[in-house]
Amino acid sequence: MEKDGRSQSPASSPDQVATPPPENAAETLAIPRIISEILAARGISDPGDIKKWLNPSLKGLKDPFLLTDMGKAIDRLVVARQNQEPIVIYADYDLDGTSGLALFLRALNLLGFSDVIRYQPKRLSEGYGLHTEAVEKLHAAGRKLLMTIDLGITALEACARATELGLDVIITDHHLPKEQLPVALAVINPNRGNCGSGLGHLCGTGVAFYVALALRRRLLELGVIEKSFDPKELLDCFAIGTLTDMVPLVDENRVLVKHGLLQLAQTRRPGLRVLLQALGLWGIPLTSQDVAIRFAPKLNALSRMEMGIEPIDLYLVEDESAAQGLVERVLSNNQTRQASQKSAEVEAAEIVEARELGHAIFVYSKNFHRGVVGLVATKLCQEYGRPAFVGSLAEDSGKIVGSARMPNGLGLNALDAMATAHEVLEQFGGHAAAAGFELKQEMAERFSAKLECYFALQPRSKEAIAWKYDVKASLDELSPSFMTWFEHLNPFGVQFEAPVFLLEQIKVEQIKELRGGHLRLNLSVSGLTRVGLWFSPPQETANRLRDLSATDRWVDLLVEPQWNYYNGSRTLQLLIRDLRNR
Repeated sequence: MEKDGRSQSPASSPDQVATPPPENAAETLAIPRIISEILAARGISDPGDIKKWLNPSLKGLKDPFLLTDMGKAIDRLVVARQNQEPIVIYADYDLDGTSGLALFLRALNLLGFSDVIRYQPKRLSEGYGLHTEAVEKLHAAGRKLLMTIDLGITALEACARATELGLDVIITDHHLPKEQLPVALAVINPNRGNCGSGLGHLCGTGVAFYVALALRRRLLELGVIEKSFDPKELLDCFAIGTLTDMVPLVDENRVLVKHGLLQLAQTRRPGLRVLLQALGLWGIPLTSQDVAIRFAPKLNALSRMEMGIEPIDLYLVEDESAAQGLVERVLSNNQTRQASQKSAEVEAAEIVEARELGHAIFVYSKNFHRGVVGLVATKLCQEYGRPAFVGSLAEDSGKIVGSARMPNGLGLNALDAMATAHEVLEQFGGHAAAAGFELKQEMAERFSAKLECYFALQPRSKEAIAWKYDVKASLDELSPSFMTWFEHLNPFGVQFEAPVFLLEQIKVEQIKELRGGHLRLNLSVSGLTRVGLWFSPPQETANRLRDLSATDRWVDLLVEPQWNYYNGSRTLQLLIRDLRNR
């Protein structure tokens, strides 16, 4: 199955579907045909492998000491534990870094560490990374050991300064290093060149979890502690960090997220529990989509807006009443973020519409909050199918700070594009599909011209894009009893995306418009009816559907089945990914 292009507009080219599995797979395991075909399309057809995939076990996880420098890091942490040295855990501000921070602080507490503080740079005022100024401040405050989570692999200057000051540094990260590694007591990164652990799929939280496992084992072996905690207690944080950082949901990640979702559904952290309750997610089986789409954005908005409350506050609050107050602020902050984002989206669209649409979009405004420019860029990508660069102008400094997003399925690279404009940029970095940049306002036109020139030369397929799906199904096959099997396929994420089903010749009996531009459709075949929800449908397609007469509303659909929980009961509904008229 191809993961890109599934939600794009249908065309006249043939539909594409994966090769079916061996005929005996479903019969051998007594599983539904659809489940067997989905797994086979993803290279899982052996009965033994299917059993392991549907019921992943925590047994057989890789040894944490396979990670290069793990032994050095653990030796130093053991000494710190024995001497009760003052330690600082320095983590990134995003939900990967924050989840890893909460996970590791809990582990240290359970393992008897007492003098531990935390530090996270501010997203807007400090920016990403291990900063020299922060290192100096922490050393002056008496810290003897600094351990990073989800950052530091490129912090050459800050680590050099720490060495000068006599501050020991343990780097734990998963991002790709530069040619030179920072000079530190230990550099634990499964993606450094000489690490043969096979754990390159871990996110920052995942690396922190493996450090916690190794430290727990060593302290038990040395007799420093007589008993310890169940590592599963930390997996609620592991699940959040892994799902929000968009790392591959394979191998250890899949196993640990599967168990982590179970742990999160019964988390002992009052802040997370109260937020889940407020979102109607408490007391039900959690899916990866629940976390990534409904839960995590509320926390992410906190670091984006910087309004006096941070995501880590929700992880660490211990009092139920205090948790209630924090969650009220979280939801209020999210409303502020939504309003700011919507305002910026409207203004950005007006700017784009006032120009001739080229090969790339670059817009900026003094009215755009820096915390939402990435979200606005994503929206423009989806609306116009173009690379989008969106910036916030600070009038006092005359600088534009922004985010870039690339449309799915076109193979475009934001970093390569900005490299061609490096002489007009103050700085840039990130990933191929999502990156950040900074430039002076007087360079804006030159930057825009260079982006247009670069993307105009990039090859793009002129062939019609086919609908992409995993398997054809009938409406009656997507039943409540089928959902029992479907739930075993979870969790879904990068490199194991939620399966998409093709339904053909379906009658749309009723269309109801919901708040926010969403649609609720009653779908019917031979007297059987299912509810379909279509979130933010393309305006042109939605209008075309509404204009059809009641007798002509026969369509083909790409859908994802899911449970809808409401008032203590659950019903099956179909999340519509795309639609075409018959």
